[in-house]
Amino acid sequence: MFGIVRPCSHRLTEGLRTEWMAHLCGLCLALRSDHGQLARVVTNYDGLIVSVLTEAQVESSTGRRRTAGPCPLRAMRTAPVAQGEGARLAAAVSLVLASAKVRDHVADRDGLLKRRPVALAARRLAASWDRAGARTGASLGFDTAVLVDAVDRQTAIEALAGPGTSLLTVTEPTETATAAAFAHTAVLAGRPHNAEPLAEAGRLFGRLAHLLDAVEDQASDAASGAWNPLTETGTDLAEARRLADDAVHGIRLALREVDFVDGRLAHVLLAHELKQSVNRSFGTAGCAHGGADAHGHGDADVHGHADAGVHGSHQPGPYGSPPPGGPYAPVPGNPYGSPPQGEGPRPPAPRGFLAGCGVFAGLCCTCQMCCAKEYEGPWSRKKQEGFCRDCDCDCCDCCDVCKCCDGCDCCDGCDCGCDC
Repeated sequence: MFGIVRPCSHRLTEGLRTEWMAHLCGLCLALRSDHGQLARVVTNYDGLIVSVLTEAQVESSTGRRRTAGPCPLRAMRTAPVAQGEGARLAAAVSLVLASAKVRDHVADRDGLLKRRPVALAARRLAASWDRAGARTGASLGFDTAVLVDAVDRQTAIEALAGPGTSLLTVTEPTETATAAAFAHTAVLAGRPHNAEPLAEAGRLFGRLAHLLDAVEDQASDAASGAWNPLTETGTDLAEARRLADDAVHGIRLALREVDFVDGRLAHVLLAHELKQSVNRSFGTAGCAHGGADAHGHGDADVHGHADAGVHGSHQPGPYGSPPPGGPYAPVPGNPYGSPPQGEGPRPPAPRGFLAGCGVFAGLCCTCQMCCAKEYEGPWSRKKQEGFCRDCDCDCCDCCDVCKCCDGCDCCDGCDCGCDC
C-alpha cells in the first residue's frame, strides 16, 4: 500500500469511514475484476480519491454499492463497496502510475532490482500494467497516454536536473498526470463545468504527492545513493514545506469552485487530511494519537498498528522494569529473569518470528489490536491495550486555523468530524 492520504480513524465519523473503506475496497475489487488478482497489489490510498470525486458529483442511486464477500482485511466480514465508472477509472490510473513507480525503482536499482533478471521481469510487469490501464481507460473515454507520456518525461527531466533546477520542473509530469485523472471524473459524472477546477486540484495534488514522497525518502535515498529531487536540486526542507503548504491551500480554493452533489468525503480527504499528511511527512504535528499517550502507545491509524515488542520500544511493559541485579534480573536463556520461589509463575516466553506473524495476522483480522480492552502481544506476549479503547479525544482542529471553510457551505451538516 502506498499513498499520502491515510486518514486516522479518529478523524472520520463512522459514516465517512464506511464510505472511505467502500471506495478502498471498490478500487481493490475493480483491479481484480478487470485485471486479475496480481493487479490488486497496486491498490493505494490516493487512487481511491478518483473514485470519491466521481461519486461526489453524481446523484445518489441504488447502483453505486454492492455487497462484497468476506475478506481477511475486513476481519472476514462482508461490506458495501463502491462500483461503477469511478472505481474503474481509479483502477486504470492506479495501474499506470504504479507501473511508473516500478520503473522508477528499476532505474534507481533498488534492492533486488539491481539484478538484471529481476529488473527485466519488473519492466515487463510495468509494461503489462500500462496496457491494461490503457484498455480500461479507453472503455471510459480516458486516454492514459497522457499518464504514460508524463512517466516518460519524468525520467528525462530527472536526468537533466541539478543544483539550481526548480523543484516544480521536476514535479511537473506528476502534476500533469493527476490533473488529467481528476478532470476526467467531471466527464464521467456528466458535469464538464467541474473539469477546470478539478484539474487545478489534481495538478496541486500531484505536486504535493511528489514533494512528500521526496521528503519521506530523502534520508533513505541518501543512504542508498538513489536519486532524490530535493537533494539533486538543492532544495531545503523550508522551501519544500512552503511549496507543500501552498499546494494544500490551492487545493482548498479549487474545491470551492467544484459543483458537488455530496462532497463531504472529498472535502475531508482533500481539505483536511492533506494538511495532516504534510504535518506527518515533515514531522511537525498530526493526529492527537501520534506519539505516546497515557498508555505508552505510539501512532495508530485505520490501517493497522504495530506491536511495541516488534520495534523494541523502551516503554516499560506491563510487568515493569526489573531492578538491576535484583531477583527478577534477566539470566542467560531467560529474558524475564527467574522469580523467587512462591511468588507465582514467570511471564510466558516470547514467541518465535513465524508464530508471532500468525498471531499478529489473527489480531489484526479480529480488530483486537485496535479495540480490545486487553490482548497479548504477538511476539512479546506482554499484555497490551487496544489503541482505540475508550477514545474520547478531538483530533480534528485544523479548521480552527486554516479557515478553509469560510465563505462556503460544504461543511454545513456534513458530519465531517470537525467544528468548521
